[in-house]
Amino acid sequence: MQVLQVQLVVGPDPAEVGRARKWARSRLAGSGIGDDEPLAETLVLLISELVTNAVVHTGCPAVLRMLFAAEGGVRVEVADTSDRPPRPRHAAGEDTNGRGLELVDGLADRWGWQPEGAGKSIWCEVDRVPSVSAGVPLAPDRVRC
Repeated sequence: MQVLQVQLVVGPDPAEVGRARKWARSRLAGSGIGDDEPLAETLVLLISELVTNAVVHTGCPAVLRMLFAAEGGVRVEVADTSDRPPRPRHAAGEDTNGRGLELVDGLADRWGWQPEGAGKSIWCEVDRVPSVSAGVPLAPDRVRC
């Protein structure tokens, strides 16, 4: 399996989240994932959540990596210098935060975290699903409405 990896250093400023989204969109387009594909929107949202968590909860720079597999899947990793494991929270109805990892869990095909150096890396993977319009039926659990 061949993999192309790109990465961006993200500063400890919430404004960096927007820069990370813009950078990710350009890298997705460069890898052949069009802006109009649902996969692109899903990946940008996942990146936004993971980068936001790193910036807000550590206050330190982070490294955003995207790995593109030849088969079309994409892995997103955000490494930071905090050794504290991620803690999924369950936000109440009116809470304005606390839903990030729930979104990651709901949108990604797989996700997790691992120690990396003195800190950790939180990762998620999204498989590229062939579209129905390409003449390839979707798996029953991947039917989109």
